[in-house]
Amino acid sequence: MEPIQESIADDGAVRPPNLSTPTPPMRARHLLPPKGACWYCEKPLDNVRRFCDKECAEAFDEEKEYTR
Repeated sequence: MEPIQESIADDGAVRPPNLSTPTPPMRARHLLPPKGACWYCEKPLDNVRRFCDKECAEAFDEEKEYTR
């Protein structure tokens, strides 16, 4: 395994190395604060989760696309 080299810009700031895998775009659902219920169907949840399951999360994303 080779060591990772960091690039140093002209201004002296250290930049992280370029990664070969692109990062996925941030979805609106990731910015929602947990509220104790599913943001789509209002099913009660703990204070950490935003959606009760994958289907609700995907439905929320789909609805947001149509209401832009």
